[in-house]
Amino acid sequence: MARLRVAEVFTSVQGEGRWLGTPSTFVRVSGCNLRCVWCDTPYASWRPEGPVVEVEDVVRQVSERGVRHVVVTGGEPMLFPSVEPLTGRLRELGHVITIETAGTVFRPVTCDLMSISPKLANSTPEGRWREPHERRRKDLDPLRRLVAEYDVQLKVVLDPEGGTNDVAELEALLADLPPLPPDAVMVMAEGRDSETLHRRERLLVPIVMARGWRLTPRFQIDLFGDTRGT
Repeated sequence: MARLRVAEVFTSVQGEGRWLGTPSTFVRVSGCNLRCVWCDTPYASWRPEGPVVEVEDVVRQVSERGVRHVVVTGGEPMLFPSVEPLTGRLRELGHVITIETAGTVFRPVTCDLMSISPKLANSTPEGRWREPHERRRKDLDPLRRLVAEYDVQLKVVLDPEGGTNDVAELEALLADLPPLPPDAVMVMAEGRDSETLHRRERLLVPIVMARGWRLTPRFQIDLFGDTRGT
């Protein structure tokens, strides 16, 4: 039977991207191949938590919540073969499915929206994780295939106060991908509290205005703070 390590299953509103504000059940798969220095879910990446459960048990938990939209997130859900039968079963039950991924792994999953967050240099940690993180985030072959084969939004974290040239790096990345409409590129400020996010979002406004990108908030931070299960 197909099994997955799942850190949490919860129902809230989508806080980011195209379906902002949509009631959704989130399935947070535990385990990641990257180690972003600003990771906001270390319990699903740096220190993976949660029981290993049958896919059918996850499907049952989702169904009991009675919410149409489902977000399969992580960690990095695309690492795990069992995500394929999970998304297939969710589709059979009539759910609208978003996959949240860093775009470093291709897998033929079932979804309505592939929400890809490619990682820029601002994500790279020091120490023993630096080399594998850099190598994996810069492998664009899986990302190119995802962009070509799915309905996608790119949701990219920028830090206008961080001293890295995030905008130039993002523009270079887009030039290496299959063409995307500018409004499929969603810029999100890095931050873990509302004050920091709002300050940096204001700095990002002229950047998105000049390029036709979209600025997306982290609405869950405004509503609930930096807490699990939201």
